[in-house]
Amino acid sequence: MTTDEIKGLPMEQKLRMMKTLWEDLRERFERSEIPERHKKLLDERRERVRTGQAQLLDWDSVKGTIGRT
Repeated sequence: MTTDEIKGLPMEQKLRMMKTLWEDLRERFERSEIPERHKKLLDERRERVRTGQAQLLDWDSVKGTIGRT
């Protein structure tokens, strides 16, 4: 199916397709193995937060700073 064909579909059909795609992606993600380098990076970041070298921010705080310099 081409992009133009998808654009021509009724909204209800597009929403069903989106739901199916998200469910499939979620299932694939849940079955996939996280690469060791990603695990290591996450562990390093957690440690920096734990020791106070870094701080977690919620999305609302962060998005307000995007584009400001």
